[in-house]
Amino acid sequence: MDIVQDPTVPQGNPEQADAAAAPQAPRIIRREDYLPPAWLVPRVSLDFALGLQRTRVSAVLEVARNPDGASDPVIRLNGDGLTPLSVRVDGEPNNSWTMDGADLLITLPGAAHEITVVTEIEPAANSQLMGLYASNGMLCTQCEAEGFRRIAFFPDRPDVLSTYRVRMSGDKGLFPILLSNGNLAASGDPGDGTHWAEWHDPWPKPCYLFALVAGDLVANRDSFVTCGGRRVDLAIWVRDGDLERTGHAMQSLKNSMKWDEETFGREYDLDTFNIVAVSDFNMGAMENKGLNIFNTRYVLADPETATDGDYDAVESVIAHEYFHNWSGNRVTCRDWFQLSLKEGFTVLRDQLFSQDMGSASVKRIEDVRILRSAQFPEDSGPLAHPIRPDSYQEISNFYTATVYNKGAEVIRMMRTMAGPDAFRKGCDLYFERHDGQAATCEDFIRAIEDGAGLDLSQFRLWYAQAGTPKLTVKLEHGGGKAVLTLAQAVPATPGQAEKRPMPIPLRLALFDRESGSHRGEQLVVLDAEERGYTFDGFAQPPVLSINRGFSAPVAVERHVPEADLVFLAAHDDDPFARYEAMQSLVVQHLTAVIDGGDGASGRAAVGDALAAILEDPALDDLMRGELMILPGEAYLAEQLLIADPGAIHGAREGLKAWLGANLKERFFALHQRAGEAGFGRDAAARGARKIRTQALVYLAAGDPALAAGLAAAQYRAADNMTDRQGALMVLAGLDAPEREELLADFRARYDGNALVIDKWFSIQAASLHPNVLEHVKALARHPDFTLNNPNRVRSLYMAFAANPHAFHSADGEGYRMIADLIVDLDPINAQTAARFVPPLGRWRRIEPARSALMRAQLERISRVDRLSRDTYEQVMRSLG
Repeated sequence: MDIVQDPTVPQGNPEQADAAAAPQAPRIIRREDYLPPAWLVPRVSLDFALGLQRTRVSAVLEVARNPDGASDPVIRLNGDGLTPLSVRVDGEPNNSWTMDGADLLITLPGAAHEITVVTEIEPAANSQLMGLYASNGMLCTQCEAEGFRRIAFFPDRPDVLSTYRVRMSGDKGLFPILLSNGNLAASGDPGDGTHWAEWHDPWPKPCYLFALVAGDLVANRDSFVTCGGRRVDLAIWVRDGDLERTGHAMQSLKNSMKWDEETFGREYDLDTFNIVAVSDFNMGAMENKGLNIFNTRYVLADPETATDGDYDAVESVIAHEYFHNWSGNRVTCRDWFQLSLKEGFTVLRDQLFSQDMGSASVKRIEDVRILRSAQFPEDSGPLAHPIRPDSYQEISNFYTATVYNKGAEVIRMMRTMAGPDAFRKGCDLYFERHDGQAATCEDFIRAIEDGAGLDLSQFRLWYAQAGTPKLTVKLEHGGGKAVLTLAQAVPATPGQAEKRPMPIPLRLALFDRESGSHRGEQLVVLDAEERGYTFDGFAQPPVLSINRGFSAPVAVERHVPEADLVFLAAHDDDPFARYEAMQSLVVQHLTAVIDGGDGASGRAAVGDALAAILEDPALDDLMRGELMILPGEAYLAEQLLIADPGAIHGAREGLKAWLGANLKERFFALHQRAGEAGFGRDAAARGARKIRTQALVYLAAGDPALAAGLAAAQYRAADNMTDRQGALMVLAGLDAPEREELLADFRARYDGNALVIDKWFSIQAASLHPNVLEHVKALARHPDFTLNNPNRVRSLYMAFAANPHAFHSADGEGYRMIADLIVDLDPINAQTAARFVPPLGRWRRIEPARSALMRAQLERISRVDRLSRDTYEQVMRSLG
């Protein structure tokens, strides 16, 4: 499953009535308490009589005692909001069943039985969008993590694997398309206005991977021939009218299938692969076996309605969910504490795929930016947890940047230490050993150890310890030697006061100042609190380039002379390290200004470095665009023990304005040059669009009137969404007459296109306009806004919460707005509501006045009657 990453990363289950009834002290589930299931369910047959208002489900479970489980005659079938209409055991009515809360308990005397339970559910009333629900006249499911129990009584845990046979029948006019997991086995039309279809999935899977879709859909069809010669029929199902926007998704799917064969040796294993685009969806997408269900934003793309970033996101998420076919489906996780086993590994796989499909250096920088903006703050706040947590109250709250993004970085470190070929051997061994099983993170680590010949005993601490390691770096020179001293410290996090040193693989190089070159990159692994390294043959002090390629997810604490940072920004041959030098140069200047310093020298150094980047003919524009982006305010806040959001915003905007004014001619020339490039999807054209918008950003800060005119002209002449949205984004932050005119034009131009109207909301909520708070309040009253669609909610309020200038308004109005949203949204969609708590939860790292206002809003939420489990856990952990 892919979490939605709107401006930040980064995302239960009960329906409105059930959420209201949730206990104020939900029980804590601990990893150490895991026990194998007492009963297994080798085969499942489901029969759905479909209807939007009412759907009847007949579930036939073939159950058998687990020889590895406890000898318990009672089978527990989890339910959520279900009432059994009938219960049969071995074909006979059974009246001995009881209810334990929401769960159905049946006493079974023998070793194997057939249980049949009939239930009835109301899809149209399911605003939580978990289980079976209605979306714009169609029916679809979302079962990860615990949604299947809202469809049928079942042992709803990932270590119960079953083969499924599914029969669906319903009104042919309402539901002309009937889809489920696996392969289509049979279908029929009795001639009474209904029709039916049967699907069979031969591969055992946990119930969280079950999927069903019924609706009026059209398909983009294609095929793929696997390396073993099997023809696979591919289909991407969408609403009528959206078909022309599915070409990029289909090509991304085929590229993913080929890449996974070539890079990881994984061949697809069914006759069909279906993707369905759904407009009402809590997450980004879901990897259900053979039937992936996607948020429309990760399927639909064409130049008129999707930016270059949207195209990249479609490609990445399509790949992510496809790759889950092996890293998640064929080998699944034993329990939800092992979530990073499938998600961290699959995020790494989709990152490597995207690197191969485009610019590897730019992709790496983008991935690190997400990590730093979303996961580093999580690691330093009250919600910090290891990538393999020890406990939870609501599993939906652990679909986090830590589990996904840091989880990927941890596995990437194994790959760095092993090397790509040996890492591949370890992965092959993992799939070979655990195909068809519910595995653990330990199983994966052991396979990498055995396959790659590594000892990862100490490395396992990365799975157990929360927090971002702080790496202290000191380089000394004398007697022709360079002595590098590295020290690490893992900060205390909730529940983990004491930490042990972890192995940190660091790629590094020592540059000669005169030649601008180095003798070769080295890999060192710091596995102690402190260690020294000596390098001979340096007559002059070298310049250190460290953590090249971001080889470890650590925070490097080191004051580097401005001259060295300027040198690295100009000469480093590792693209990420060059980017990092530029970022560090800016961070050192801005932190000095925030601390009250003059900053003139640092500002001049930043200006010189940026000028060199703008004019460097060796740089491609995609990379140039990355080097032009200033560190974000959230990342700057992480560099300070206590952050003053107002001071950070003022310092960053002040630097941007100075650069925009002093380099105005260069930015103007860059904007003009980029505007001459014709539209294309190649790297050169995409790079031109990237630097064009970045040039506008600086010009808007340095000369708003000039920028407003350029942005308006760019908007009107645009033949693609990237240029149009970039121009409108700049205009939205300016107090210029063109602003209202072109915002209204954008709204009218894309009326009826939900995904683009989402952009219209986000552009305004994320803007630098001084009246952004009032704009957001007005947008919340707009006829196009609704709390019932997660995309629309995120488009307005997540964009606002990720806008420090607005969210951290000194009067606390931004905090109150988000708290009001959480209270209003929680009864409708608890999972989405809970995603808005973490921004308020960072109050401990904020200056005292704002900190008190943030905490007060969390306390107000905590006093609301009958909060959902999702929101309750997040709020109480945030208050700590």
